[in-house]
Amino acid sequence: MKLDEVYKSLTIPNNSKLALVVLDGLGDIATESSGWRTPLEAAKTPTLDTLAKRSAQGRMIPIAPGITPGSGPGHLGLFGYDPLEFEVGRGVIEALGLGIDLKAGDVAARANFCSLDPNGIVTDRRAGRIDTSVCEKQVEMLKKKIKKIGDVEIIIKAGKGHRFVVVFRGKGLTGPLTDTDPHREGLPIAKAKGPAKMAKVVAEFYKLALPVLKNCKPANGFLLRGIAHQPAIPSFEQRYALKAAAIAIYPMYKGLAQLVGMKKVEGLANVPAEFEAAVDALAAYDFVFVHVKGTDQAGEDGNFDAKVRAIEEADAALAQLLPHVDVLVITGDHSTPVPVKGHSWHPQPVMISGEIAGWDGLDRFTERAANQGSLGVFEAKHLIRLMQANAKRFDKFGA
Repeated sequence: MKLDEVYKSLTIPNNSKLALVVLDGLGDIATESSGWRTPLEAAKTPTLDTLAKRSAQGRMIPIAPGITPGSGPGHLGLFGYDPLEFEVGRGVIEALGLGIDLKAGDVAARANFCSLDPNGIVTDRRAGRIDTSVCEKQVEMLKKKIKKIGDVEIIIKAGKGHRFVVVFRGKGLTGPLTDTDPHREGLPIAKAKGPAKMAKVVAEFYKLALPVLKNCKPANGFLLRGIAHQPAIPSFEQRYALKAAAIAIYPMYKGLAQLVGMKKVEGLANVPAEFEAAVDALAAYDFVFVHVKGTDQAGEDGNFDAKVRAIEEADAALAQLLPHVDVLVITGDHSTPVPVKGHSWHPQPVMISGEIAGWDGLDRFTERAANQGSLGVFEAKHLIRLMQANAKRFDKFGA
């Protein structure tokens, strides 16, 4: 019998409320330059400190030892879907999050505006994190210029900040393709490689789009990532018998949640509003996923103090959620260490709080504390099952 079938046979419905709070890129590493502290250790976190005294802690491997995850695989793992089994392109996730109705055969790409020097070398992969209004203006320029490439319809939609989505709709299109993002500055835009027709369409799209942007500063170029089509994935409610809502600001994370059947809560502008919305959602849902982006952005910028502030802001907003949940998890989808300035393979810290979670004798939630916790080191794909167990949603296995 498959493990998922065992879990399904043991599932007991009840009225418990569960919440998964993801501080994106939370995990970090201590270095001499930071006084051998991580941002979690440096932050003042009274709410997390209170939770630590009634919680079990540990570390989670997002995919497999040594593999650095993107945000898509990182979150799919947290939702209990093995990222090595369920491969989802980042473009699909972003398109769903922006409310684009993907059709069979559509290929979607997530795009970043970037800065190019006169020789076409990428000097800033995020174009200085331009404002959303600038992104929207430049997307409109592209939409007016590029509507079709041969028999392929081009759908372009602005996201948050420097991000937007391109959907290619036509016959005979398949993915995935390799990214055009070189993944570091100092290199030219890479060539997308994959199925011939789709690769040719992407190359033609660049040929038409780059001249439109040539006089735009600082965002005079763009990079495509996660160029793929939408796969079939079983729903979260089917797998876990949990009716779930997603609380996120950025489209990609709303798209990830929608991909597994969570209900998106729209119209949120800041972290306090996210936690307020989570409280409201728990009146109608069994499970809420809350995503906080600031920790990841600060890590990618190499800004220790900003990551500390992002953790402290989340800690303050988190307090309002505590009276409304029976099982609460605090973790990240991966680590984004400040010294790395990007995602990494380091296991992220995790804390499970609830009536029967136990206490590990730890007074704070930090990477160092999590190393001593009773949860040990485990793969992220098992997290939801542990939440179900702590919520008393499993019967005993065997006599």
